[in-house]
Amino acid sequence: EERLVESGGGAVQAGDSLTISCAASGFTLSGSETKWIRQVSGQRSELVASINRLGYLYYPKRQDRFVVSRDLVKNTFSLQMKNIFPNDTGMYYCSVDLADSGRTIRGQGISVTVSP
Repeated sequence: EERLVESGGGAVQAGDSLTISCAASGFTLSGSETKWIRQVSGQRSELVASINRLGYLYYPKRQDRFVVSRDLVKNTFSLQMKNIFPNDTGMYYCSVDLADSGRTIRGQGISVTVSP
């Protein structure tokens, strides 16, 4: 069974750094597109960063503060957030478009709360 599990979230203060990670099991991340999506209650979810099937990185916003990476040996991918802002607060979900089926799976989400 394909599964994603996020870790590393929590409560931090503005200006801190935080790394959240996503561990994949039941499939390989190689050849898959991986994404970090942020959801704030009452707002539309937004794409924070992604790595496409060829390994290219994409940041719709916050390019200077966020770094997305993946480790195909460990079958994980991560989002490093530097100089974090209060408006980075939200639920962060890792999401993968599977290479073989194209089906999308998502983790259970992890909370990031940034205080001023």
